[in-house]
Amino acid sequence: MRARPLSPHLSIYRFMYTMALSIAHRIAGVALSVGLLLFAYWLMAAAAGQQAYAAALGILSTPVVKVLLAGWLLAFVYHLCNGIRHLTWDAGIGMEKHEARRSAVVTLVVTVLLFALLAYFAFVSGSAPVGSAS
Repeated sequence: MRARPLSPHLSIYRFMYTMALSIAHRIAGVALSVGLLLFAYWLMAAAAGQQAYAAALGILSTPVVKVLLAGWLLAFVYHLCNGIRHLTWDAGIGMEKHEARRSAVVTLVVTVLLFALLAYFAFVSGSAPVGSAS
């Protein structure tokens, strides 16, 4: 019986930033899945009553959790922008090498700008979160 050829492995490819974006897309998806647990906790606390919700807000407003929330926000924005990029590829748009590289840069720029805007409103603007006493 003849040995079947193996698929090309990462060791024969030159690492490109488009590969880094693909890896980051997968990491962001995993981070979002983990963050969903925190979101579920918040929803269950809201459904359990005022006392449970107040306790949850106490936990969710700690500096460590705020840093995690900012990370999950960044993961969400990046995963969204890169997902749109992949949808355009599914439509057959932007498949040429130079177009893929350009869309990678656009994805990163839009991610940074959108994250900065959303993070400002979420963490800096001073607007009271929904459900909190002003």
